[in-house]
Amino acid sequence: MTVVLHVAGRPVGRYTTRPDLPPTASPRPYLHPVTTLAGTAVTELAPADHLHHLGVGVAVPDVEGHNFWGGRTFVRGRGPTELDNHGTQRHTAFQLCDPDGFVEELRWAVAGGELLRERRTVAAIELGGSAWALDFTFSLTNITEDPLTIGSPATNGRPGAAYGGFFWRARKEDTVPRVFTPGREGESVVHGTRADWVALAGSDWTLVFSGATDETREDPWFVRAAEYPGVGSSLAHEERLPIEPGDTLVRRIVTVVADGVLDRDEAAALVRKAVHP
Repeated sequence: MTVVLHVAGRPVGRYTTRPDLPPTASPRPYLHPVTTLAGTAVTELAPADHLHHLGVGVAVPDVEGHNFWGGRTFVRGRGPTELDNHGTQRHTAFQLCDPDGFVEELRWAVAGGELLRERRTVAAIELGGSAWALDFTFSLTNITEDPLTIGSPATNGRPGAAYGGFFWRARKEDTVPRVFTPGREGESVVHGTRADWVALAGSDWTLVFSGATDETREDPWFVRAAEYPGVGSSLAHEERLPIEPGDTLVRRIVTVVADGVLDRDEAAALVRKAVHP
């Protein structure tokens, strides 16, 4: 099943709920293609460099040892390792489904049963003639009788690889995209830092990612530009993140999707408009 998001009557994103994917991709719902209002694609699906990168969604490489990211698992002392530990995010129902957004229920399942229940709220917001925003909230509830912890390759011994959470795989172009925040410039200095927003600017498009809650802003940004273009949050940057039985983790990312290459002032103005309309 697919749902198409619209802004001002234009399709800007296609959401696939039950993709036909191999277990090694950690099957999960995703948004792809996502486009600017002018129709420029700003996502990629299963690119050759990372077949398990699926547009826009939620992906976590380590939930109590289970891989909800796809691909190999980083094992301390062994490095990236092929393991039979992949989980699946299963769409169960839409609580709401409108042309400009939806509320979805999901189950995070592994071979032994379910670990997490998720409520995902997604909305497409008009910002003007050349930009719109994707407002994406996910809430993960531990439905087991024991504490669960979320980890990353970084917490398992691979420095700089604290990916896991919201993730946006952008379109790869011949030129490396520009990366900047309100006060920093360049992949090497932006990656792993905390900032109100981070921008990824390609040839004729700009994505501006903003943490829209205090807890979300505490997560450092995971940024890639030279190897491939992608931005996400880091739920487990230095230490594993626990979720007690019955507790819920909530994060909200608002992403401005703009035609053209924005400067800092333009990016900041659109973020303010998107997060505090």
